[in-house]
Amino acid sequence: MKLLLVALGSSFLQQTFVSIGKVLPAVLAPVIIAEMAYDPSWVGVYFGLTSVFALIAQMGCGSFIMRYGPLRMSQVALAMLAVGMICMTGGWKAMFFLSALIGGAGAAISTPTSSQLLGKMSPPRLAPLMFSIRQTGVPMGLLLGGAFGPTLAQSMGWRGTVIASAVACLVFAILLQPLRPWFDIDRAAGRRFKLSDFGTTLRSVIANPGLRNLSFACFAFNGMQQVMTSYFVIYLTSIGYDLVAAGYVFACAIAVAIPGRIVWGWLGSFHVEPRLVMAGIALGIAVSATGIGFFSAQWPLVAIGAVSVVLSLTALSWHGILLSESARLAPAGMTGSIAGGVLSFGQMGALLSPLVYAGLLRTTGSYGIGFVVCGLPSLFVGINLLRQKSA
Repeated sequence: MKLLLVALGSSFLQQTFVSIGKVLPAVLAPVIIAEMAYDPSWVGVYFGLTSVFALIAQMGCGSFIMRYGPLRMSQVALAMLAVGMICMTGGWKAMFFLSALIGGAGAAISTPTSSQLLGKMSPPRLAPLMFSIRQTGVPMGLLLGGAFGPTLAQSMGWRGTVIASAVACLVFAILLQPLRPWFDIDRAAGRRFKLSDFGTTLRSVIANPGLRNLSFACFAFNGMQQVMTSYFVIYLTSIGYDLVAAGYVFACAIAVAIPGRIVWGWLGSFHVEPRLVMAGIALGIAVSATGIGFFSAQWPLVAIGAVSVVLSLTALSWHGILLSESARLAPAGMTGSIAGGVLSFGQMGALLSPLVYAGLLRTTGSYGIGFVVCGLPSLFVGINLLRQKSA
C-alpha cells in the first residue's frame, strides 16, 4: 500500500506540472497574439501541431518505457516539456513550431509512463478510482494555470511566466530521482525501439474490440478537451471579458473537474459499469458543448458558469475511467504501450478538432459554432456505448 500511495502521489504531481505547461499557451494566447500580431486562428494551428508530435510520441513510447522504466521516462517527459516552453519564449513562429515539437512530445508521454507505473501497483478493483485520482492532476494544473497565468503575466510578462513554469518542471523531474530504484526495477534493458513499434501498438489496440471502442471514445473526448482548453479563454474575451476575468471563469469551471474525476472513478469502481459512466460523460459533452456554442454578451455570468461547469465535468473528467479500462484490457507488462496506443487516437482528436475549429472560426468569424460541431463525435460515442453489451 505504501508503494501504491507513493506512485499515486508522484503521478498526480507529474500530471499537474505537465498540465500547467500545456495550458499556459492557451491561457496567455490573447497577450501573445496581441504582442506578435498573429491571427486568432493561430491558436488552433499551434495546438494542432502539438497534437501531431504528441501522436507520434505516444505511438512510439512503449519500447522506451519498457527499456528505461516509467519513472525515468516521467523525468524525460517533464524535461522535454520544459525545453519546449523555453523555446516558445523566443517569440518567432519557427520557435513556436519547435516548442510544439519538443513540448508536445514530452507532455504526451507523461500519461503512458504514469499509467505503466500506476497500473502495476494498483489492484484491479481499485484501478478506476486510483487512475481517476491520478488524473485529477490535469484539472489541478489547468486550474492553477488559468488562475495564476494571466496574473503573473501582468507582473512578469508572458515570457517570464512560461520560463517559471519550465523551471518548476525541471526541479520536479530532479526530485523524482530518489524514487527510481523502487519503480524502475523491472525495466528491460535489452529492449530496443523499432519503427515497427508504431504498427504493433496500433494493431494491438485495433484488434481488441474493447480497446477499439475506448480509442474512438478517446478521439471524441480529447478533441473536445483540446478545443475547450485552447479557445475557452479567448472566446470569453471576444464577448467582452478581460483576460484576468476570463482566466478566473476558466479556472472556476476547471476546478469542478477535480472532484468530478474522483466521482467518476468511484462510480466505476463500486457502483456503475465503467462503460455506462463513459456513455454519460459522452452525452454530457455533446449537450454542454452545444450550450457553450450559444454564449453571448447577454448571457448572465451564472449561466455561462453553469454550462462551463458541465463541460468541465465531462470533457475534462473522463481520463481516469477510460485509462483504467485500457489498463484492464492490456496484456501483462504492456499497460504503458497500450495506454499510448489508445491515447494516440485521442491525439488524433486533439489534432483534428482544433484545426476544424480554426477553420470554422476563420470562415464564419464565430467562436461558438466550433464548440457545437466539435461536440458531435461525443454524441455518437455516447449512443454507441449505450448500445454495447457488457464486456
